[in-house]
Amino acid sequence: MLNRLFGKFSKDIGIDLGTANTLVYVKDKGIIINEPSVVAINTRIDQIVAVGDEAKNMLGKTPPHIFVSKPLTNGIISDYEVVEKMLRFFIDKVYDEGFNFASRTRVVISVPLEITEVEIKAVEDVLFASGAREVNVIQSSIAAAIGSRMPIEDPIGNMIVSIGAGSTEVSVISLSGIVVWKSSKIAGDEMNRNIMQYAREVFNLLVGESQAEQIKIKVGSVIETNEKIEFPLRGRDIITGLPREVMITDAHIREAISRSVQNIVDLIKTTLEMTPPELTADIHERGLLLTGGGSLLRGIDKLVADATEIPVRISDDPMSSVVRGSGHLLDNANLLKEVKLPSARNRKN
Repeated sequence: MLNRLFGKFSKDIGIDLGTANTLVYVKDKGIIINEPSVVAINTRIDQIVAVGDEAKNMLGKTPPHIFVSKPLTNGIISDYEVVEKMLRFFIDKVYDEGFNFASRTRVVISVPLEITEVEIKAVEDVLFASGAREVNVIQSSIAAAIGSRMPIEDPIGNMIVSIGAGSTEVSVISLSGIVVWKSSKIAGDEMNRNIMQYAREVFNLLVGESQAEQIKIKVGSVIETNEKIEFPLRGRDIITGLPREVMITDAHIREAISRSVQNIVDLIKTTLEMTPPELTADIHERGLLLTGGGSLLRGIDKLVADATEIPVRISDDPMSSVVRGSGHLLDNANLLKEVKLPSARNRKN
């Protein structure tokens, strides 16, 4: 009775709680929040200073009493209290009209494939503490497939490769379930670290993670391009300790991230080797789908297609496919019932 009453006033939302970014989808409105999963805290007064874009801009630039936290590691909550504050901030932003009675909302949230029951319970606890009245937890690969309009309910093989910030997930889906999957922590953040290490070893230059990420986006590629791409890389000279700038090219980035990219290709091949023959035939005919921010690396679709000898396509707006899938499930109760994970809060030891 109370759930039906709250349902009339609340806003149902879908959440992609990602390592790099948190996206929030509101039913009938679409994606209204897309901000970095970063929180800045003043440790002197134990108070949040900034969340999202504003907090990310503070990375590496704060005085000692302001701590900038990235509270998700590989899509898993590493700092419960900070995630709770961050989610409460975003949910309050959804309800910026201040109608507190409506703050009891229904949530569909995605989680990584490699997650434990304890970690699922942590996600549920955080959302209930943030004001949710109902929490539905789904696997991120399922959400991404739904958001990319893959026919996951049919008895055919659907292969999706999600290259996020904290992890890469490869899944084969059929009849609304994941048949086989593999996951690796080699993903976007690892490529950033590769670029930082490369800059140090090749150019004797110390660069921050934000700078490395920007370079990856600007000039990153995994196959040779027709035109040479250059971009200035700025950092601190290891020898002199002074600021210095060098021009870095797409060839440098290819060399820096080559091992990580090859690990992702090997992960895809290993998953294909584990896939039942009937589903492999479907995938060979239909191809596989790339999604997540890593799928925007220049040439990665062609590289994977050449390595696997199957067609590869990139999802429309791959950065938001997970949250769009969560949003779709808000309107499809039957499919949500099929794909949601059992609540960890209701299980008895």
